[in-house]
Amino acid sequence: MEAKKTPSADLTRKTGMFLNLGLAVAVGATLAAFEWKSFDDGSLKDLGQVTDNFEELLDIPITEQPPPPPPPPVEQPIIQEIPDEVEIEEKIEVNFDVDVKETTVIKEVVIAEAPVEEKVDAIFDVVENQPEPPGGMSAWNKYLSDNLKYPTQARRMGTEGTVIVVFVVNTDGSIQDVDVLRGIGGGCDEEAVRVVKNAPNWTPGKQRGRPVRTRMRLPIRFKLS
Repeated sequence: MEAKKTPSADLTRKTGMFLNLGLAVAVGATLAAFEWKSFDDGSLKDLGQVTDNFEELLDIPITEQPPPPPPPPVEQPIIQEIPDEVEIEEKIEVNFDVDVKETTVIKEVVIAEAPVEEKVDAIFDVVENQPEPPGGMSAWNKYLSDNLKYPTQARRMGTEGTVIVVFVVNTDGSIQDVDVLRGIGGGCDEEAVRVVKNAPNWTPGKQRGRPVRTRMRLPIRFKLS
């Protein structure tokens, strides 16, 4: 059974009062600590009775320094007198009385341009006179129409177009180095090369009146009828 206290003995009712009282005491003690002043009890020294006379000054003798030694004398260079140059006069005798018995004839020198040597094996892309097939281009077209065979594969695939063939015409008109520059496939490239290789000799190209090797490019057209 819990013991019951009388209302006069219950201290919890005065808790607030005790708390405020404690805070007031703590604040007052803190302020007193900050405001507390202390003084030194030592007596001040009286400097008025000092017997030393500061007006008496010590005489410091002036130090005399000897003057610096004089600089050494500068030796002047010795100037030697050179006598005036002696003018030398030479008498040159010129004899204009010369008998000229022979007349020298100066021939005019004519410098001729060196002839331009052309290499025989050189291949020209452009010449003064281009190579031509025998009978002209009309005969060449007839030769192609008579000898050119349309490849079966190209006919079956419906391939049409132009094959560009490049070859070299030698100085004797023979054809060599036949190759395809642009082809269309389907066997047309090989057929164009075959026809050109079997062609008769051409008239060779000429440069400055001389036959030279010339590179030619010709189109060969394949068209289904």
